[in-house]
Amino acid sequence: MTERVSERNKVLCLGRIYCDIIFTGLRDMPVLGRERFADDVTVVAGGGAYITAAHLASLGRPSALLTRLGTDPLSKGLDPELEGSGIDLTFVERSPDAGPQPTVALVKDGERAFVSRRAGTSRPASLEKALAAPDIAHLHIAEFATLKDNPDVIAMARERGLTVSLDPSWDDELIRQDAGFFETCAGVDVFLPNVEEGEALTGEASPEAILSALREHFPLVVLKRGEHGAVASKGSASVSARAMPVTVVDTTGAGDAFNAGFLHSWLGTADIERGLAAGIEAGALSVQSPGGAPPRR
Repeated sequence: MTERVSERNKVLCLGRIYCDIIFTGLRDMPVLGRERFADDVTVVAGGGAYITAAHLASLGRPSALLTRLGTDPLSKGLDPELEGSGIDLTFVERSPDAGPQPTVALVKDGERAFVSRRAGTSRPASLEKALAAPDIAHLHIAEFATLKDNPDVIAMARERGLTVSLDPSWDDELIRQDAGFFETCAGVDVFLPNVEEGEALTGEASPEAILSALREHFPLVVLKRGEHGAVASKGSASVSARAMPVTVVDTTGAGDAFNAGFLHSWLGTADIERGLAAGIEAGALSVQSPGGAPPRR
């Protein structure tokens, strides 16, 4: 199947951007009153919007980042990575109240724990201009928290003829307690949760039951299952794919990398089976190095 060719082929990725400080090689996780030492530390740009946009760019899909970035030293320290990512940064707003937004990630035995800080509003001043750009075909919202702050963005995107995807991204308060979650998400074309998020949203335990419940709200659901691969459901059709066997260094951002692979393929072919394979390949690449963005070539 050949890919559809269109002048509108760029993906706009909306979400907060973080400075990820990633500690790897921990023998034990920290406890109150005790100090732990890691074998290594990596400081990189993070956040689902950036990671997905970076992987899209590495796959050859034009991508743009729609976010706010601080003017503090920590935020400015991300500039070289952002400028070398291949992402269109036209719609990045600089504001003193947008930073710093650090995330400390502690990685042990392939799993990780995070502590993050959000700063300022998540609505860039460039939002309407970005959605109206003539080359934008698709809006990817990288976290429900950003959608919650900007509940009109889906309607704005659809008015301009864009398709829309959403990764809910774990947020205990919003995912578990927001009674209006599905109403806020109305109009999303592709929903991309992981199993933990799917369980919290539906109260179901098995992938099949989670998909069945989520299909009532979204036309296409892609459920990420980590080491067990992924499964997608559209209407009555469901397909699954196994994970690739790789050496895992850091799983930070793996789901966002998967999103990029899936969306790049789906936007070109509308084939969900090929989309799953592309998503798993991108996710497998991501976990083999610290941080979520693709390694520099």
